[in-house]
Amino acid sequence: MVEANSSDILFECRGDVGEVTLNRPEALNAVTLEMLRSLDDRLIAWASDNAIGAVVISGEGRAFAAGGDIRRLYEAGKAGDSYTSTFFWDEYVTDWRIFHYPKPYVAIMDGVTMGGGVGLSVHGTHRVVTENTVFAMPETGIGFFPDVGGTYFLPRLPGRIGVYMALTGARLRAADCLYTGIATHHVPADRLGDLKRSLADAKLAGAVDPHDRVGEVLGEFATDPGEAPIAVLRERIDTVFDAEGVEEVTVKLRAAGDEWAEKTLAGILDRSPTALKVAFEQIRRGAQLSFDECLTLEYRISQAFMRGHDFFEGVRATIVDKDGQPKWRPDRLEAVGPADVQRYFEPPPEGDLRFDPPRRRDQIET
Repeated sequence: MVEANSSDILFECRGDVGEVTLNRPEALNAVTLEMLRSLDDRLIAWASDNAIGAVVISGEGRAFAAGGDIRRLYEAGKAGDSYTSTFFWDEYVTDWRIFHYPKPYVAIMDGVTMGGGVGLSVHGTHRVVTENTVFAMPETGIGFFPDVGGTYFLPRLPGRIGVYMALTGARLRAADCLYTGIATHHVPADRLGDLKRSLADAKLAGAVDPHDRVGEVLGEFATDPGEAPIAVLRERIDTVFDAEGVEEVTVKLRAAGDEWAEKTLAGILDRSPTALKVAFEQIRRGAQLSFDECLTLEYRISQAFMRGHDFFEGVRATIVDKDGQPKWRPDRLEAVGPADVQRYFEPPPEGDLRFDPPRRRDQIET
């Protein structure tokens, strides 16, 4: 039987698997606050339901989820609406729920998986990519930072790949995701239907170790996607992005002077200088923090961006007016000093996000 809180997110119990489908294909399944709350409610219910052995989440259409509903955030911010704090609070609580989930959580990252979609997938126990997967954290390009747990998982990627992804918005394909550990399995897209049926038939609720059993099922479908392009670039990435700051990265790229370096440098310099420096510092700090501490830090940073200029200017240039000409303030890396960066890491006026216990805003208010 199919159940749905809204047409934007669908829930189905098939066998002893709880299936979730993100269902906004016309918006590349961009995640709304209502979708997050529906998902969080269902995860809570399924966690204590002995008839559910695992959760499988996927997206309808050509994306898993391309991010959060940034147009609505833009409009709310311009109107001074509290949605800009509520959305991030509740999003991070949902990401927390996935990271700490007691049952196997299988994310099928078929198609575009970016921003908010990363938060709903990369923290799961099993992460499946296909030949259609395009994975990225492109937030600095809209004057924001790689959130939804990026503070935790990016610095834990091999070498300096996490810094590279944060500063450039680099897009990874299936083989890259396996190489970096972002994904656990590659399954061809035309086998996903069979995979879901096999998971539903695997009697996970009665398994001695359902996590191992899910791994066994996935292993039956997994194939080798071939060599990872990012592995070829690994030595260069580690050399260039092992730096004390963003300026040093740009100096190294200028000194290299080849096609890859020039293209990478141009991509960085198009992005918000403030967002670049905040992201660099975020990843530096995140390497020493727990997951919960990382999300608390991200809430601080998100609210500082909501009080600033660059996020709204980036969304305007990319989504609203689509002129591709954001006017960053400041518009030069050297104009963003240490004190400017530090302000993004201070507690917001309403207080820090906490997980004792994890509660969404609507749960706190009631």
